[in-house]
Amino acid sequence: MQEIIIISLGGSLIVPDQIDTEFLKDFKNLIISQIKQGKKFVITTGGGKICRRYQNIAKELAITSDEDLDWIGIAALKLNAELVRVMFEEYAHNEVISNLTSKFSLEKPIIVGSAYEPGHSTDYDAVLGAKTVGAKKIINISNIDYVYDSDPKINPNAKRIDKISWSDFRKIIPKGWTSGLNSPFDPTASEMAEQEGIEVIIINGKPIENLAKCLNGEKFIGTVIS
Repeated sequence: MQEIIIISLGGSLIVPDQIDTEFLKDFKNLIISQIKQGKKFVITTGGGKICRRYQNIAKELAITSDEDLDWIGIAALKLNAELVRVMFEEYAHNEVISNLTSKFSLEKPIIVGSAYEPGHSTDYDAVLGAKTVGAKKIINISNIDYVYDSDPKINPNAKRIDKISWSDFRKIIPKGWTSGLNSPFDPTASEMAEQEGIEVIIINGKPIENLAKCLNGEKFIGTVIS
């Protein structure tokens, strides 16, 4: 049976400010090299800076509903998902899958997923994809090296965490989802991952060699939540 790897690709890597073409090229080449080793991938994409810009403008226009702000975010990340899908050309399924709870064809080695309802980030959709294909591991790629016990941008004495249980992890993140929430793995996704016994690896997508080490089963920089 072919190995199916679930990747939650953070928008902070796709659109940190402008679209990061160099990162996307590196990511594409790495994933294709892994496909040639017989692996398959389900990749969900975040919204990144383009999502934040639209949501901030919406707030300036007096839109305060979390649900409405989430719909704006979903529209933004669907654009990112389409970019990633077409980037992989013949390796990818011919459409972005919004609802990863429905069975989808794994005839092509890459499925790109987005989101279909408010109330969480695409971390949640990555967990849904993992449930659908029976995967027990998700690699969450963003712009942070580790999970910390507090925000290192605020607390210079924040301690990095190499390995943590779901129960302990959920104590250091927000209890619930709010639109635009910035968390290493979102609360709703964390709750479901714990229930399903899914391991999540939090790593920085840069340099790309770190992700390559993770995919190859080598020692990598990052945090394991299980």
